Amino acid sequence: MNIDIDPYAVLGVHVDATSDEIKKAYRQAARRLHPDLNKHNPGAVAQFQDITVAYELLIDPAQRSQYDAKARLLYPEDRLVFMLRTIANKRTVALLDEPQIIFLLSEIIPDPRAEMQQNGDARLNLTLVLDCSKSMKDTRMDKVKIAAHQIIDQLKPGDILSVVSFNDTADVVIPATTMMTTDKASLKARISMIHPFGSTEIFQGLSAGIAQNRTFMAPRLVNHVILITDGRTYGDEQRCIELAREVGKEGITISAMGLGEDWNDQFLDNMTAITGGRTEYISSPGTVVRFLNEYVRNLSNVFAERLQLSVAPDPDIRLESAFKLAPSPQPLSIDGPTIPLGNLQGHRSVSVLLQLEIPAKLTLGFRSLARIVAVGDILANKNTKCMGLNDISFEVMDNPPMEETPPNILEALGKLSLYRLQERAQEALERGDIREATQRLEFLSTRLLELGEPELAQQARREAQRVAMTNQLSEKGRKDLKYQTRSLLLEASMETKS
Repeated sequence: MNIDIDPYAVLGVHVDATSDEIKKAYRQAARRLHPDLNKHNPGAVAQFQDITVAYELLIDPAQRSQYDAKARLLYPEDRLVFMLRTIANKRTVALLDEPQIIFLLSEIIPDPRAEMQQNGDARLNLTLVLDCSKSMKDTRMDKVKIAAHQIIDQLKPGDILSVVSFNDTADVVIPATTMMTTDKASLKARISMIHPFGSTEIFQGLSAGIAQNRTFMAPRLVNHVILITDGRTYGDEQRCIELAREVGKEGITISAMGLGEDWNDQFLDNMTAITGGRTEYISSPGTVVRFLNEYVRNLSNVFAERLQLSVAPDPDIRLESAFKLAPSPQPLSIDGPTIPLGNLQGHRSVSVLLQLEIPAKLTLGFRSLARIVAVGDILANKNTKCMGLNDISFEVMDNPPMEETPPNILEALGKLSLYRLQERAQEALERGDIREATQRLEFLSTRLLELGEPELAQQARREAQRVAMTNQLSEKGRKDLKYQTRSLLLEASMETKS
């Protein structure tokens, strides 16, 4: 009997629910989520599988009794939890002859006790995968070595570290090692011996790094691989993506840091997002040390790992997009049954903006919209699995009242529009529509100036002029606009909470 997830929570019933109430909850879910009725929403299919397992357990008196006896031990009253809270930009919609859009903001909020209890208590299983191709010579490699040395200094007894360097082959510099049994000076010396040469083949380094991370991979550890590269890989991108899909299911997160302008941001964004990781743009070698050290410190403050969001719209509702706002803004893939979100730290929430399309010509009255489920492993609990569930509904009216959009959704939509503008400019440029690309960049510059971002506005203006003259963006300018407009979403999220 698998009792990783509370079956009462899955069905949305009280622990004292009668058999009739359990049957009713199951039938209601089946009308919305059964694969025969809702085959186009992968989140609905996955959720219905969990609901079926929960129903079969609770409807059987013997299994239910056995579960209840074990649950008292697995789910003590003082266990730590996270909370899922979802709000919509509107609670009523007009009866129209055309589709409409509803935005949902889902926040996963750590237990208030987590920040007081943690203090960097999470145990790390950390793997550094370092590009040592010839383009990393001099300052870039030197800064990466300094950052790696400082990471070794801050790792605690019990943390696990492995380091792999790669060019067109891979070398295990430090095999997966528990820090309490090692001499940190000797580990630093091994890193100092790395010398850049050769070309860049990311799959070589990534596969070797993952093999090291798997050595000690465990549910109560933060299993994380950090890839640092300054170049493009050729011919092995699809193999990297497939490997990321594989390890994402195992519970290993991959994040990446791109140095300079010559790396493939779309590839790294796609690969890291599959596992719930993130990609960061490091524009100058001088910022590597500070950024990487801060990143690892945040990993030490993880409250919940392997966080996933499942979105199950009703059969006639379509999930159009998902965008992670905080703590690391990035677009999310909605192709699978769940959306990987990485980890939840003890001192800040994870928030996701969802865009759903509702059909034309709805029936008047109240109706359901979507079932949102968040699942993750709380590292401090005996039974690590935790789940939050929100069931969102709305009302269709002839003349709905005027509603104010919640400030945090309004702010997020405003900042997201800036990120979308630079995306649309790039898409226009790829189509060869130079005029549209230039206009979008000029409008982006104006908007940024209005929002008090003069330096970024000037960058957008320069890129608009460059496009008009040369029909292309500079790599630095494109990455600056992409990642800095993305970071504005985090600022918006923080402003609405202050």
